[in-house]
Amino acid sequence: MRYLTVALAKGRLAKKAMEIFENIGMPCDEMKDKESRKLIFTNEDKRIKYFLSKPSDVPTFVEYGAADIGIVGKDTILEEGRKLFEVLDLKTGNCKMCVCGPKEAAEKLRHHELIRVATKYPGIATDYFFNKKRQTVEIIKLNGSVELAPLVGLSEVIVDIVETGATLKENGLEVLEEIVPLSARMIVNQVSMKMENERITKIIKDVRKVIEG
Repeated sequence: MRYLTVALAKGRLAKKAMEIFENIGMPCDEMKDKESRKLIFTNEDKRIKYFLSKPSDVPTFVEYGAADIGIVGKDTILEEGRKLFEVLDLKTGNCKMCVCGPKEAAEKLRHHELIRVATKYPGIATDYFFNKKRQTVEIIKLNGSVELAPLVGLSEVIVDIVETGATLKENGLEVLEEIVPLSARMIVNQVSMKMENERITKIIKDVRKVIEG
């Protein structure tokens, strides 16, 4: 029996995912060793390997078959646009992707004006404005605090993830339009789904039971 490999997005999501895998009888004690410098962690009994990755790389590892299964946020799946199967909503890390800005920017959105949009997610922003809203905008990619952009006049609005909205409020910004709800998802390589259908389907069923239970 070959190893199944699981790519986990680093951070809170990986911790939550490992709790779920532990609940379905697929733990990985090696991962609990904080001193370990290993990159790949193995559960020999279950013939499964886990590795941690930067979230934006998880869909790439899955598309190319370096990982059979991935656990990553829906925002990353949408932004990366890789060929893979999204099989399960893990119902954790719930938030939403939104268009945000000062209250007066709402008019510009309503009238489909040519505006600048700052975001860490140019793919999602492009799809939303050009394909769904049919509004021509200039999209500016930022890597840091996008909330700064409207405050310093770089853009009229931003596209960003909103959890509580507290940061927006503190800076005089608000949610103007909701794009899509987000949460952690399980993704599967298309070939693995065919070749290892029985094992992967069982994992999906077991994880679903844990989530719904």
